[in-house]
Amino acid sequence: MKKYMTSNSMRFFFFFAASVIWTGLWLTGFSVAHWLLYVPATLLAFAAITGICPGLIVSQLLFGEKPKS
Repeated sequence: MKKYMTSNSMRFFFFFAASVIWTGLWLTGFSVAHWLLYVPATLLAFAAITGICPGLIVSQLLFGEKPKS
């Protein structure tokens, strides 16, 4: 699982993106927003807290890892 860990700068980016989406959901109204908007916000918050990004894992599984030079 160590190979899926992200750097601190990526974690901060995930935190910032999640906070912008959650702020938008709050300003729109939690009962008004569609439930699908909660998926990326939750996954980004999870990635910011744990350092493991599910989107990056799925992308690496689908397209393979970039060869290191």
